[in-house]
Amino acid sequence: MRQPASSREVVFIGVLALTVITWLLRGIGLLTFLPGFVLGILISLSIALIIVNGLIETR
Repeated sequence: MRQPASSREVVFIGVLALTVITWLLRGIGLLTFLPGFVLGILISLSIALIIVNGLIETR
């Protein structure tokens, strides 16, 4: 059986989902008022969470 998701996994999935939704809505023109750096920050945050989670899991 699968264990319940840890809080790190929930946060990562939430940030990743927010990034994808923002990217898609901006791409189809619904969030054109949103500056590009916001999307860049979300992508950077997703990558940082991957790295941090990987470092914690290898300990």
